[in-house]
Amino acid sequence: MSSSFHFPRVTCNASSNWKQLVSSGVIKASITKKKKKKEGEEEEEKSYGSKSIIKQSTDIDDKSKKTTEDMVKVKSFNGLTQAVAMDCEMVGVGDKGEQSILARVSLVNSFGHPVYDKFVKPTEKVTDYRTAVSGVRPEDLKNGEDFKIVQREVYEIVKGRTLVGHALKNDLKVLFIDHPRSKTRDTSRFFRKRLSGGRPSLKRLTSEILGVSIQSGEHDSIQDARAAMRLYTMYKKEWEKKIVSKRRKPQVKEKKQPANN
Repeated sequence: MSSSFHFPRVTCNASSNWKQLVSSGVIKASITKKKKKKEGEEEEEKSYGSKSIIKQSTDIDDKSKKTTEDMVKVKSFNGLTQAVAMDCEMVGVGDKGEQSILARVSLVNSFGHPVYDKFVKPTEKVTDYRTAVSGVRPEDLKNGEDFKIVQREVYEIVKGRTLVGHALKNDLKVLFIDHPRSKTRDTSRFFRKRLSGGRPSLKRLTSEILGVSIQSGEHDSIQDARAAMRLYTMYKKEWEKKIVSKRRKPQVKEKKQPANN
């Protein structure tokens, strides 16, 4: 005999107890509660690679409620991916603290998960921690990693991968490493013609395109790397198509003018 239980399809087949529960409204009320709970649950996750952000049903049209957590794809792979985004925080050295050295470097994968995040021991005397912007404090660097170790580890991670970031030349400069231009995706360059006013800041891009507020106070290199990666994944198809078309575009050779005798 089967042990499974089925609700009666019609009232005439129901027991007297069942009829009493239905007539009293108990069964109807329980079904309504379950239905309402389901409708209030999180909206089905949309494609992370498309021009949309993972949203909840309560804030679909309210950009002010979006946070940096919306730039991370939930329940996704948290290891190294073919594309990684990098952001660095710097401190000042020299008499006026105008020269920059590396203080922190962070990398995230294609889904926004951190894969590397380390503070770095200063190679020179720090004269300006730039805490209001960098978020870096003296105690952060006391137990930081040796620069040479960080440099080697970051190089090994980004080697052969697509490197995403904002104004990456500055980050690569303080790391003293190079990366192939064909493998570099810089949001400061790609979006400069899409918004007026020259090269847009990462803060502006994140606010106007993603609807997320960052850098309202001290910067966070993980958040900044996530923002750059999210901008890249939203426009990845268009971005990569543009790069391929440039590579395929034939170069017109200049015709040599005959020499005048």
